[in-house]
Amino acid sequence: MKVLGIVVEYNPFHYGHLHHLRESIKLVNPDYVVAVMSGNFCQRGEPAIVNKYARAKIALLNGIDLVLELPTVYAIQDAGGFALGSIGVLHKTGVVTDIVFGSESGDINFLKKVAHMLVNQTPEFQAEFKKQLKMGYSYPNARKYALMGVLSEEVAKLSKSNDILGIEYVKALMKFNSSIEPHVINRIGADDNDPEFRGKLSSATAIRKVIKAGQFEATKDAIPPTTYEILKEEFNKGRGPIFWEYLEFVIAMFRKMRREDFEKIYSFNEGLDLRFWESARQTGDLQQFVELVKAKRFTYSRIRRAILHVLFGLEKEQMEKSNVLGPQYLRILGFNNKGRELLKEIKKKSEIPLIATASLYKQVLEDVEKQRNEGKREWQVDRELYLWQFEKDILASDIYTFLYPDKSVRSAGMDFEQQPIMV
Repeated sequence: MKVLGIVVEYNPFHYGHLHHLRESIKLVNPDYVVAVMSGNFCQRGEPAIVNKYARAKIALLNGIDLVLELPTVYAIQDAGGFALGSIGVLHKTGVVTDIVFGSESGDINFLKKVAHMLVNQTPEFQAEFKKQLKMGYSYPNARKYALMGVLSEEVAKLSKSNDILGIEYVKALMKFNSSIEPHVINRIGADDNDPEFRGKLSSATAIRKVIKAGQFEATKDAIPPTTYEILKEEFNKGRGPIFWEYLEFVIAMFRKMRREDFEKIYSFNEGLDLRFWESARQTGDLQQFVELVKAKRFTYSRIRRAILHVLFGLEKEQMEKSNVLGPQYLRILGFNNKGRELLKEIKKKSEIPLIATASLYKQVLEDVEKQRNEGKREWQVDRELYLWQFEKDILASDIYTFLYPDKSVRSAGMDFEQQPIMV
């Protein structure tokens, strides 16, 4: 049995995503396709334009058999944490055999070479990395420039976001000692961050920008009909579109905090705590706040993610533990008939439990502990971390619904009211 795994955000699903999916299926010829998808908040530190269930439905209507949620604590980390959580979910299903991701270079051997260098750091690389950090570069840029110094003949391959993320996927496969085989396909169309609307091959960034400008109709050229119709339905129901600027209320939250409160939160180091504390007292505008915090070593994406780390209360100890042990459950967002078949296999082979009904998450944990205590199954689940990770997903959903344009649909409890999508 061949099972293809892919990592997605679909924010929103566009023709570039459809190309990636179709080419991945053509390359692997799988029996089933599983997507691990970011929930209501995405890796660049922003809320998704529509909620995770709507995006899961779009995925299922376009060829995915099973959609699993990437826990929030990984979805809003940097490339390393994002990849670790994504690969962790796919690996721990016990059934995924292959993964395909987009790449600018199209060279999986090069990505493996760099991944091995990062995992088994040579003295040459370590010295160059420290040098770049002392020059004031952010961690990801310091690492990139250090690699460029060591791999001088191949520096051009290190400048693109998909290759950088691909390296992290390979590293995560190594961490889990996974048998999943990685493959790459060449990206087509605009770069991820390209803000220019280019019709059929526009980036998700450009599509969101057009929607924000009130020109939703124009996106018909850039997104499949299924995406358009579901987005339209969500917008008509007042559940979108949602944009990063809607989080402006966090500045009031920051003003209540002391500098030492920021120090307890994951990703706050190198003076970021002081910059947050001071900047929150100088402005009430979210974009201006980010500009005030911005420095050579603090990228825009890192700042936006850090905002969410504070909002969700992601403490350093639990985050670091998450990055050691990996995801503690498989959360089902949706499936089709083939996906239902695959879920039966996952139930037999997974080392972490499946959660279909959110309200039963504590009962699922009790069942896992009972089976483990009775010697019936060797579950790889940490009780405290399981509860912490899942309850952060619930919190993320409750905050997300508070951002809905229609105030009448802003009630909490999305995860307890919505069952997995079935198509």
